[in-house]
Amino acid sequence: MSDLWKKYKEKRLLQLSDAWHNAKTMKVCYLFLLPYAVLFFIFFILPVVNSIYYGFTNFNMLEKAEFIGLRNYINLFLADEVFQIAVKNTFLVAIIVGPVGYIMAFLFAWLINELPKWIRAVVVLFCYAPSIAGQAFLIFATIFRDDAAGWVNGWLIKWGFIAQPILFFTDPHNVMKVIIPIQLWMSLGAGFLSFVAGLKGIDKSMYEAGYIDGIQNRWQELWFITLPSMKPMLLFGAVMAITNAFSVSDVPRALAGYPSTDYAARTIVTHLFDYGFTRFEMGYASAIATVLFLAMILCRKLFEAILNRVGK
Repeated sequence: MSDLWKKYKEKRLLQLSDAWHNAKTMKVCYLFLLPYAVLFFIFFILPVVNSIYYGFTNFNMLEKAEFIGLRNYINLFLADEVFQIAVKNTFLVAIIVGPVGYIMAFLFAWLINELPKWIRAVVVLFCYAPSIAGQAFLIFATIFRDDAAGWVNGWLIKWGFIAQPILFFTDPHNVMKVIIPIQLWMSLGAGFLSFVAGLKGIDKSMYEAGYIDGIQNRWQELWFITLPSMKPMLLFGAVMAITNAFSVSDVPRALAGYPSTDYAARTIVTHLFDYGFTRFEMGYASAIATVLFLAMILCRKLFEAILNRVGK
């Protein structure tokens, strides 16, 4: 055991020595990276660390933070019934919008890759339009309006399918059924352009070599050549899909109201917004943010494990 430990220490010292030598050799490059590193630490690392710390405190922004241990987390998981609804809705959206939006974005990019330029432009506009116009979802407030003036209710009443307007955004049984498809459309543009760029960047000679080696159809071409060749873009699209799926808040708040009926459209981010910017209970809001952060990290690790198996 002592010999193994000695070899391990020697290996680590050698690695540290090589890293220090490389750092001295590349010191000018690190100097150019320093401004970004400082900004990244101030605006990304430091807020995450502060959020984790304040999650263990009672802090209202006016008085000094009081350390209370795990009380926020205990209340969050055992006493906060609205948070349980928010978790259910968030994971429902994440399970449907995340994977489905990710797969649809890739399939659209893959299918239009061989289409004529004008058709490709129309599909790109349709998929990327929500990312350009951040409030594009507000058009659905008119389409699914809860009275006869709404487009869907007006058409259904006119054609005789219903006698009374359907309450799309105020009926707890209907609200998520409407919001999830809207959020799915809003999420398509997140990784869509990265997939288009990744498909355009694949060397065509790889496909020729693949057919020589025995690839027989487009599906084998997709699995053994296309997907392994664009793993960085796939990972970027996965991160964007996870972020968008777990950060759903604007659409439910704008369409279903704030708060929504019986909290039927409540999500974790909406719950965080409520405690952080309405009630100013920053300690509790930080605990919610920490839980959300950990959930997103775990989902990202799951996506990475799945992507590592692609093409094997």
